Amino acid sequence: MLAFYQQLGKVFYGIAHVDGTVRFDEVEKLDTIVKNHWLPLEDTFDEFDTDSAYQIEIVFSWLNENDWDQSSILSDFKDYIKEHPKLFSKANRQLIYDTAEQIAESFHGMNKKEKSYLIELGHLLDD
Repeated sequence: MLAFYQQLGKVFYGIAHVDGTVRFDEVEKLDTIVKNHWLPLEDTFDEFDTDSAYQIEIVFSWLNENDWDQSSILSDFKDYIKEHPKLFSKANRQLIYDTAEQIAESFHGMNKKEKSYLIELGHLLDD
């Protein structure tokens, strides 16, 4: 599950950074969603006995601190979905999309780049 949550950290960084800037409101929204929705999903832990879902925030933060180029995130995520289809239940797909959408809307609503990213993400999750 660590790799699954790491992939999600990348996807959520991608929606926050698609317009070139990750805003504090977007980070705050992600933190809230992880705590309220992702942590309760299941009970896997990393080697430090930390809930694996925190990998979402850890990867997101690392990518943000290093100003990572998000251009390949969705194509990499597409490959990950194909390699691990059992991780992508209907409920997980919906939560992924809803999380990305809430991040996009958290700073003065959604802009065109965020809308395009969400459309592409939606297509990946629908396949």
